[in-house]
Amino acid sequence: MAKCDQCHNEYDNLMFVEKNGERFGFDCFECAIEKMAPRCEQCGTRVIGHGLETDTAVYCCGHCARRAGVDARA
Repeated sequence: MAKCDQCHNEYDNLMFVEKNGERFGFDCFECAIEKMAPRCEQCGTRVIGHGLETDTAVYCCGHCARRAGVDARA
């Protein structure tokens, strides 16, 4: 039986996500988000929507980007 790449729960019906050539198996969306979603550079929240990205950081919203000094008009 396969194991979830995040919580290591044994599960016979994993879902798979591929990113940058790597394949990960998860038993639920919660584990997939915890393993795959980046954290906002300013507040630490998991970014599961579009967010804002610069060359060096990811932000959950325009407010956090502006607080970090990024010109974010969103």
